[in-house]
Amino acid sequence: MQTALEQHLRDLKHLPRPLYGQTEALPNKVLGYRHSHPWVQFSYAISGVLEVLTAQGRFIAPPQRAVWIPAGVKHRVQCSAHTQIRSLYIDIHVLHDSPSSCQVVEVSPLLKELIRAFGELPVEYDEQSAEGRLADVLLDQLTHAPDRGLMLPLPADKRLQKIATQLQKHPEATDTLKQWAQRLQVSEKTLSRLFIQQTGLTFRLWRQRLRLLSALPLLEQKQAVTEVALTCGYESTSAFIAAFGEHFGSTPGEFFKR
Repeated sequence: MQTALEQHLRDLKHLPRPLYGQTEALPNKVLGYRHSHPWVQFSYAISGVLEVLTAQGRFIAPPQRAVWIPAGVKHRVQCSAHTQIRSLYIDIHVLHDSPSSCQVVEVSPLLKELIRAFGELPVEYDEQSAEGRLADVLLDQLTHAPDRGLMLPLPADKRLQKIATQLQKHPEATDTLKQWAQRLQVSEKTLSRLFIQQTGLTFRLWRQRLRLLSALPLLEQKQAVTEVALTCGYESTSAFIAAFGEHFGSTPGEFFKR
């Protein structure tokens, strides 16, 4: 069943203002179908972990992060049970330098407050007043939010897709690329070459990124670090913390305190 917002967006021929936001956070709603918008979408989780899936990859946004979704990009959204989202919809004609593909970007304290303040404005705010100037500042901050690379590239090759699908279901799996090659009746060298060619990562680095991104929703739910480490395939807590620090620049505890 569609929410009133979803139906309203479907019925819109154009945005009522170049920057269109929600006045209140949406409760969690898993959209199990692929869809697209004629506008740019900027989705930010107030709480919980937001995930956007496209043909190119999985884009994971814990708190302090958001996902840019360019106009026309088919995607679906999933999130943890208590996630609350604020989404902004932006007319492509007012963006001079926006990402051409999905990105996970940082939400600074300033940007967070601007989104909150904008959400309190009427939908048809006065563009020639302080309301319009607030929208202009928000647009400027949105387009300059730094990319944080929280995405997992997904391969197009059907053999690699079998591996990727299985590992996303079971990030703790320890099967080697050699074992996968034997099952798929292809050489290990071929799989290795294709992984780099289609994802930009070696199989080992791709699996490590998968495990770390899979850990974010569990950590945000305040599960014990040791439990998360084992669930995501790490043999020890110290190994997990070291890998997490190398990728995110902080310990798991520090990351979610910021």
